Formats: sequence, structure tokens, C-alpha cells
Amino acid sequence: MPTSKVTYVGELRTTCIHLQSGTEIITDAPTDNHGKGEAFSPTDLVATALGSCMVSIMAIKTKDLDIDLKDSSISVTKIMQAEPRRISKNHSSFRYGNYNNRKK
Repeated sequence: MPTSKVTYVGELRTTCIHLQSGTEIITDAPTDNHGKGEAFSPTDLVATALGSCMVSIMAIKTKDLDIDLKDSSISVTKIMQAEPRRISKNHSSFRYGNYNNRKK
């Protein structure tokens, strides 16, 4: 079964539907690449998905260690390269939400 449906709606914008839940994400090309920059760009989503995956895996593992990662965050910085245009680096910085969230 497909995971999602991506539809190009014009003006460098897409709508992306998660088929299981019906959740929708809109993407726009960034302003430095002919777009409006009014939403996540596709490469923003790639970098953001990596951060989301990282914290989700950490949360799965820390359940076994009686550590609650609630309110923790990952700040993601995507660096683009011009020729050819692509993600060249992705910096992620983890911030632990609250040390007092530790289970007793």
C-alpha cells in the first residue's frame, strides 16, 4: 500500500497526503530557488524528517532506561549546495527537555 500521495498544484507548490491518517503537508520551493517560501520546501522536509526520526528513536530507547524525553527538541539546520543544487550538510542539535522528567 502506498504511504502518501504527492500532487503538484502549480507555482512550485505540492500537497502531500499521508494516506493512512489523511494528514496533509504543503510544500513550496524556497525563495532562493524560484519559489514563494510559504511552507516547508521538499529539502526542508528531508532535513526535518531526519531530526524527527532521531528523537523518535531516542524516545523508543529511553523508555527502556526510564528516561522521559518529553519537551526535548532537535534544532535542524540544512545547508544547501549550489552546483548541483542539493543538501550538502545537515546540522542537528539536541536539547533535553527537562531533567526532572526522569521517572522515579
